[in-house]
Amino acid sequence: MADIFTIHGGKKLRGTIPVRGAKNAAFAIFAAALLTDEPCEIDNVPLVEDILVMLEIFKSVGVRCEFISERKVRIHAAAVSAKDIRNDIVENIRASILLCGSLSMRTKKLKLAKPGGCSIGARVLGPHIDALAPLGVIIHKSGKFLSIEHKEAMGDKEIVLSEMSVTATTNTVLASVLRKGTTTIYCAAAEPYVQDVCHFLVRMGAHISGIGTNTLVIRGVSRLHGADHFIMPDPIEMGTFITLAACTKSRIKIADAVPEFMRADLLKFEQAGVIVKMKKAKKSGARHWYAMQDIEVIPAPLGAIQKIHNMPYPGVCPDMLPLFSVLMTQAKGVSLIHDWMYEGRLKYIDELKRMGADAFICDPHRALITGPTPLEGKNITSFDLRAGAVLIIAALTAKGKTTIANVYQIDRGYEKIEERLKKIGADITRVSV
Repeated sequence: MADIFTIHGGKKLRGTIPVRGAKNAAFAIFAAALLTDEPCEIDNVPLVEDILVMLEIFKSVGVRCEFISERKVRIHAAAVSAKDIRNDIVENIRASILLCGSLSMRTKKLKLAKPGGCSIGARVLGPHIDALAPLGVIIHKSGKFLSIEHKEAMGDKEIVLSEMSVTATTNTVLASVLRKGTTTIYCAAAEPYVQDVCHFLVRMGAHISGIGTNTLVIRGVSRLHGADHFIMPDPIEMGTFITLAACTKSRIKIADAVPEFMRADLLKFEQAGVIVKMKKAKKSGARHWYAMQDIEVIPAPLGAIQKIHNMPYPGVCPDMLPLFSVLMTQAKGVSLIHDWMYEGRLKYIDELKRMGADAFICDPHRALITGPTPLEGKNITSFDLRAGAVLIIAALTAKGKTTIANVYQIDRGYEKIEERLKKIGADITRVSV
């Protein structure tokens, strides 16, 4: 059995939709919780497929994982062992690579299936392997597996990352906090996900300076203690709902967002004519290191953006480019979408073209989109997580009926998306076929 979405588009949406916790931050924070034998309580956990898979992996290595409320999980890693790790599901999610930097600190040796995730192009392991080696985490590739061994590497170390990768930065941080000596990480990713796990580690007793910059300095400690943490709201969900409102010409309120995480993306929305108003969120408080806000998107005529390309944070996020692509189908003029990171991500463009979009794929990294064009409902397929969100937006914008196959990809990152969209007036139904 597989699920599809059936969507009848062309309707105006109205109401409030909240932003859930960021799965990319949750992965890193879960991995950090493995570094102590004391329990950690993690709140605002997004209930998405990839998170549930990660918790199953944790259980297979002896970690006690217990939901103590709907979105709060207690993780207790006192009895960690990599002997029976569920490598059959490790290969399903990209975030399992974070076990190299955390689980190896506790078990010293483990055999890990190569990580999976979205099929959007080459996602090399080299930056992880090169950064972890000086810290004593030696990784050898062997067929479909990684053989990982942790050997003590004392003294001060300077690590220059070959890519400003969020997961490579996080892995390096995780492997540094308990070692004897100071680790300086240059070319570190500064994304909010990295900041969130660093703030959590500081609560656990780690010494980290430079949080939010491209240079992190970590002074190792002998042990970490348990801590509580509230996972940051997902900036990509915020961007998804802004795009949805703009494309469907709907007035939607988005609760519990953090606009400061998406300054460059919000600038692009402004350049496209999207009107976004903000006010302080009720949930914003001292336990957050950021300012939560509620935002409202107001319908307005859309104009093309000459060029949109991804950049390291605080630039435009790579995961936002597919969303800007569907937005540009409804904007007047010609826009160039340039994703220099992933050469396999533009497959969703063909699905948009089937729905009537005027789009041309120039090469594996660039596409030209001319708008505005009316979209029509079709039978289409979600090839990856963000493509799935794009196709839902396109279907709700289009006239007629659309069916979206392979919605498992969407479930990996958007919690019960059809139920949440129904609450703001979307005609969307999940069907098992």
